[in-house]
Amino acid sequence: MMYFHKNQINPEFIYLSSGERFWLYLKTKKIGIISGTIILLLLAIFFSFLVLKKANQVSKIEPAVIIIPKRIVKKEEPPKPKYGYVYKPGPISMEKIKTQGCVVDGILSQYGGDTKEAVAMINRSNCMYLHRALETWVDTPDFQKATEIMAKIKKPGIIYGMFIAEAIRKGERSFEEDGKEFDFSDMCRNGSDNIWGEHTCKPNISEKEYREYLAQITREAMDIGIQSFLFGQIYFQDSVDSDKSKMQKVLDDMRSYAREKGIEIVIGAQTGNITDEKYLRMFDYIEGGVGMGDDGVIEEGPCWSRMGSCWALLWHERYASKANNVLLHLDWSGLAFDDMSVFARMNKAKRAETLRNLYGYFTSKNMGFLMPMSATLYKDNGGCYGSKRRSYSASNKYTCQDEGIINSLLSGKK
Repeated sequence: MMYFHKNQINPEFIYLSSGERFWLYLKTKKIGIISGTIILLLLAIFFSFLVLKKANQVSKIEPAVIIIPKRIVKKEEPPKPKYGYVYKPGPISMEKIKTQGCVVDGILSQYGGDTKEAVAMINRSNCMYLHRALETWVDTPDFQKATEIMAKIKKPGIIYGMFIAEAIRKGERSFEEDGKEFDFSDMCRNGSDNIWGEHTCKPNISEKEYREYLAQITREAMDIGIQSFLFGQIYFQDSVDSDKSKMQKVLDDMRSYAREKGIEIVIGAQTGNITDEKYLRMFDYIEGGVGMGDDGVIEEGPCWSRMGSCWALLWHERYASKANNVLLHLDWSGLAFDDMSVFARMNKAKRAETLRNLYGYFTSKNMGFLMPMSATLYKDNGGCYGSKRRSYSASNKYTCQDEGIINSLLSGKK
């Protein structure tokens, strides 16, 4: 018990706790060195005991296992391919096109009525270039269907061709699912309404809408492996004034896209009696019929005498000398006097003789003669035909059975 004189007591002192009073006492009381040392040692021992006790308690606590969940990343599915099959084209050889080319009109568009047999016929043939395999006459191309048919043609190195027709069907529509919607009525040449039948017209390259459509379908065609593009009767599609022609712009766009894709393409046109060399040489080849008579003989002049206006015979010097390459074939128009209808009315021996003569004559001039494998006939033609009376087929399954002579000539056998 500590006693203080009443004069020594601070009035606030009575309100302090016992601990506070003790520290106040220490502050006011002079402590000796020995006593202070003892007090400090006792405090150090006390605090050390507390620390060791706490450390012992902590060591007995089992560590908590915290599982950090992995970041859940939704695996993105790769985009589904647009087509189940895409043909990978190789290099283009004009020599192959000229000497192993075949007309298979619309085989990728299911023309002719028996696509299964047409594919089988090509698979057993020596054809390495399929001219006009994909058609666009009046209707827009179905690339999905085309790839399904291409998947069944087992001929590595084959070259596929596409025909860009001088006929379209008017109206506003997209030509494929989720594709750009084109107004085909905006593509027409003035004065050509219903020229190829109801709601049809001739397209005009001067129209921007048509050029955009051409860019779309030719790029899609290249995407699936098509390498040869033929513009039908280009004088209907392009300006008659070459200075106003926008054809070069279209060709440049096509060739630029081919370079981007790393593929080779060739572009041709049915140029008729155009003799402007600058214009003709824009194309890799010009193409046309032979203008054959009932006897299988072709004429020597620049124009076929059977027609009133000049139906050009493109192998003539007037045209061939100004073009890069010339491809000939048995032309068809659905009329009784066209090349294909005349050919189908011949007997088998005459057809073989005619093919041998035409192939030998044109290839000797470094021009191509494309063998007829399938094409359109005059509706009441008579003679041989394929699965339909309006369609010629060289297949041995049907009545013409010209596969033998065609494959023999394409193989180089005499």
